[in-house]
Amino acid sequence: MHQRGQLHPVIKAFLCGSISGTCSTLLFQPLDLLKTRLQTLQPSDHGSGRVGMLAVLLKVVRTESLLGLWKGMSPSIVRCVPGVGIYFGTLYSLKQYFLRGHPPTALESIMLGVGSRSVAGVCMSPITVIKTRYESGKYGYESICAALRSIYRSEGHRGLFSGLTATLLRDAPFSGIYLMFYNQTKNIVPHDQVDATLIPITNFSCGIFAGILASLVTQPADVIKTHMQLYPLKFQWICQTVTFIFKDYGLRGFFQGGFPRALRRALMAAMAWTVYEEMMAKMGLKS
Repeated sequence: MHQRGQLHPVIKAFLCGSISGTCSTLLFQPLDLLKTRLQTLQPSDHGSGRVGMLAVLLKVVRTESLLGLWKGMSPSIVRCVPGVGIYFGTLYSLKQYFLRGHPPTALESIMLGVGSRSVAGVCMSPITVIKTRYESGKYGYESICAALRSIYRSEGHRGLFSGLTATLLRDAPFSGIYLMFYNQTKNIVPHDQVDATLIPITNFSCGIFAGILASLVTQPADVIKTHMQLYPLKFQWICQTVTFIFKDYGLRGFFQGGFPRALRRALMAAMAWTVYEEMMAKMGLKS
């Protein structure tokens, strides 16, 4: 017990973030897989009508079994455990350095979220590429290491960072907007008048609300990122990818897979933040 007390606060924040990231990744991976499949449906797959989330889910279960919904689980864990840890660790460091104890304003929340997510996004980019390709069902990598070697051999280091700009254009604003809405809605709720046992539920509700709003704003960047990571030779520039999506799918194409993503991101972020804040409180640290 004494030893745990000796851990640096940033390491504690990293550990709390990693554990919260693992819990939420295991639970919500199927939603991420459905989102990737919906985004990469060819116009010919639509036939005359729209293909919904339920149709894609049933197809995956029928052709790849129930466990097929957890395809891409290993890169998701490898990405999320350190990724969420790096995010919360960086966020804690930035808050200590810049805020010095006072609560962040709306603009400060956006800057903190953008900065923390950018650091985590760059660090974890190669794993994000592999995760997207696993989920798409279009690549048959044997393992994460084999995927890294294969991508590096055939596409060079650029392949490992394909879609990085689009990823940052999605993740950095998402985290900034999320953190702003999360902090603002939490401030509206008078925590001193709320029963202590209800605080995690209050935080979770604030997280859901913030997650849905932030997901909707950043959905187009997510669709662009998916295309760039799956077909790096075809889509090398964001403008070219935007033109292709608009030409083939219309404006609606930028919101394909929006429902499972909003659901997953909102639930995942809310759960990650609730677990993180509870663990930080137990360790005697202010999140």
